Amino acid sequence: MLFVAMLKPKDGTTESRIAHRAGWQYPEGVKPVAEYWLQTSNPDVISVFEADSVEPIMAITTEWGDEFDVTVVPAITGEAGLQLVQQMGS
Repeated sequence: MLFVAMLKPKDGTTESRIAHRAGWQYPEGVKPVAEYWLQTSNPDVISVFEADSVEPIMAITTEWGDEFDVTVVPAITGEAGLQLVQQMGS
């Protein structure tokens, strides 16, 4: 299933977050799709990934919870959303 994680920074230095990210790998069970570092602080980072269970999602939120407020939501692609709307209308 596809998910989007939105990370809003907590108080602290940007340098420590960047150093943390440089050495961090997505947990087993997560297939990264995209990661964007935005020019805003709400959110600061968006990560799009696939996961089949909640365990790796909890690992991500636990790992980054001291530095970011992390919100993870399920998502579908625009193409899949249009197909779903068409199916629902039939």
